[in-house]
Amino acid sequence: MVKFWQWPDRRSDLSRLGRRLTSAVLPVIGLLALAQMATAQESGPQDGNTKVMLIGYLGHQEDPRTPLSFLEPVATDEGLQGARLALADNNTTGVFLKQSYRLVEQVLPQDGDIAAGVKALADEGVRFVVADLPANALLAAADRPEAKSMLLFNARASDDVLRNEQCRANILHTAPSRRMLADALAQYLAWKKWTRWSLLTGRDTGDTLYAEAVRRAAKRFGGKIVAEKSWTFDTGNRRTDTGVTTIQSDIPLATQGPDYDVLVVADEPGEFGDYLDGRTWYPRPVAGTQGLSATAWSRVNEQWGGTQLQSRFEKLAGRWMTARDYAAWLAVRSVGEAAARTSATGFDDLTGYLHSPDFELAGFKGEALSFRAWDGQMRQPILIAGPRMLVSVSPQEGFLHPVTPLDTLGDDAPESKCRLNR
Repeated sequence: MVKFWQWPDRRSDLSRLGRRLTSAVLPVIGLLALAQMATAQESGPQDGNTKVMLIGYLGHQEDPRTPLSFLEPVATDEGLQGARLALADNNTTGVFLKQSYRLVEQVLPQDGDIAAGVKALADEGVRFVVADLPANALLAAADRPEAKSMLLFNARASDDVLRNEQCRANILHTAPSRRMLADALAQYLAWKKWTRWSLLTGRDTGDTLYAEAVRRAAKRFGGKIVAEKSWTFDTGNRRTDTGVTTIQSDIPLATQGPDYDVLVVADEPGEFGDYLDGRTWYPRPVAGTQGLSATAWSRVNEQWGGTQLQSRFEKLAGRWMTARDYAAWLAVRSVGEAAARTSATGFDDLTGYLHSPDFELAGFKGEALSFRAWDGQMRQPILIAGPRMLVSVSPQEGFLHPVTPLDTLGDDAPESKCRLNR
């Protein structure tokens, strides 16, 4: 078990610097973005001295996901719209630095060849790529010969193996890992003293991996899993005349067992988790992938300038920002921030700065964000969000670390199985 000393609230120098950076920079960025976003689109104003920087976006076309409720919009462009907003933000700042950014979009057909997409970006001279891909496709892209001279930003895959045994030197991760998400939730449950958990796991492969992260988090932060069950019921009839009655009967059966403080659900595709609240055997809170959820971004966040980011995104995309959009936004903004801070445009200079301890990015979450040297994961606060309100933010008060409390989330350096020589 990993132990963390617990004392009254005290943050590292990095955390205090992050709050100062956020409070000082975000209002300025917000005013500039609102004033110039209309003119800073695919590329900013150019003259003979303006350096044009290319950032690639690599993804696949996907069938639109059927929303669980008609109140939820259908998003067919998750990730891509986050990258487009960040490009406009980069160009807003780039106007003053004689830097201009252009997004080269490679959205492949559903069965499109990843190798062809990487080659097409390389042929255009792209060196920085936002990879909106699942784990297997991400590794296939990173291992292409053309990608050896690229830096890929993983803006989607939360698989912990990508930060450990299957880590790559040419990948940085702006999407949080499952372990980060589970640790963030576990810290909040420990702070609440809700230590007895019942774990309900779906049938998807991602559900199994998330459940593994929850078990690990329980050991780290003093939780006890008193019961584990698998979801075996069919929710496909929820919109039929008798669907509500059927679900109301199924869920109590699925959640019976020893009493618990909180029901932790692992349902990444969203097949059943949203039905649990109000229908469980015991009158207990629901947390995990639904209910009280740990996430990189949520539309309920209104703090640290979050409302301003949400408003600009909604104006651009016509919907609210998702965690996948936010990860892509972070990726493109990381390149722009590195260029703005160093006044450099060369690939080696920018890559070196992104990997250095000097890099920091304001991410509308109250802390300066940076990349871990041992596995390329972006350290960032994780929101604990309800359906309509922000409940908390992890790391929680009292969980300390010699460098930054952000490193209490996910794999710390001594735990990492990534063996990269940078």
